[in-house]
Amino acid sequence: MIADTKKKQRDEDGFDDSPIAANLRELTRRRKRLAEARFPLPDHTRVFTISNQKGGVGKTTSAVNLAAALAAAGANVLVIDLDPQGNASTALGVEHRGDTPGTYEAILDGAPLAELMQRCPDIETLWCVPATLDLAGAEIELVNVEHRDYRLRQAIARLLTEENEAVPSFHYVIIDCPPSLGLLTINAFVAAREVLIPIQCEYYALEGLSQLIGNLNRLSLELNPELRLTTILLTMFDSRTNLSQQVAAEVRRHFPTETLEATIPRTVRISEAPSYQQTIISYDPGSPGAVAYREAALEIAERGA
Repeated sequence: MIADTKKKQRDEDGFDDSPIAANLRELTRRRKRLAEARFPLPDHTRVFTISNQKGGVGKTTSAVNLAAALAAAGANVLVIDLDPQGNASTALGVEHRGDTPGTYEAILDGAPLAELMQRCPDIETLWCVPATLDLAGAEIELVNVEHRDYRLRQAIARLLTEENEAVPSFHYVIIDCPPSLGLLTINAFVAAREVLIPIQCEYYALEGLSQLIGNLNRLSLELNPELRLTTILLTMFDSRTNLSQQVAAEVRRHFPTETLEATIPRTVRISEAPSYQQTIISYDPGSPGAVAYREAALEIAERGA
């Protein structure tokens, strides 16, 4: 009798108190907030490098999904794929077979980025300079090249200063680099002004982070005084586990101003999207993963306004 009364009351109130229903209500609230939000555009081009020397932390996933979220909100965004695996190129649905010109030609041959970038088929204001396997040999070939650390910086500067009706004024340039500190990654750090580090909410998350920050500080002193760690993004977050909560708390304690409030959940949909040559923003725009990346993108946009 009591159970029937409670069920009737829930039906009358129009909601269920189960955890699933609560999560759905919260997701609906977040979607509504994003739909009403205005993504401010920066008054200058913000150049990010997405980096973490530890693999499997969501580096490329974060690069392409943040880029897609910013572009879907009205920004002109260019992704430069510096990883020879070309995973960012795959996720953005651009051609990157061996004979496709891309970042290799920009860095080694000085080819203009304007001639190498391709428009993402899903989002009109998103472009990508693809990576091919040729980049795998670029580390060795760059050793004897003049100004080898500044090749990408020069290419980006040329793109942003040249007048070309076919090239938009970019609000964001996002560089996805390999999970190692070689000449390609150094080129990314020298070319960027801001560094975004994705950190996985798992046991070894902070391992190597101090070394990475030490490398950033040395590069800033020696090669790029404008370089700053501005953003830390917590990825693969599971609110149900104490471990994720503890890792998040530890990161926020050490980096209170750099760490975004938005966290990226561990979801199957985010992992599925690249197999369809899409970002989660295009593949399933209403999913928790897409909402999380859009929230992170909004924070990044608001911080730069």
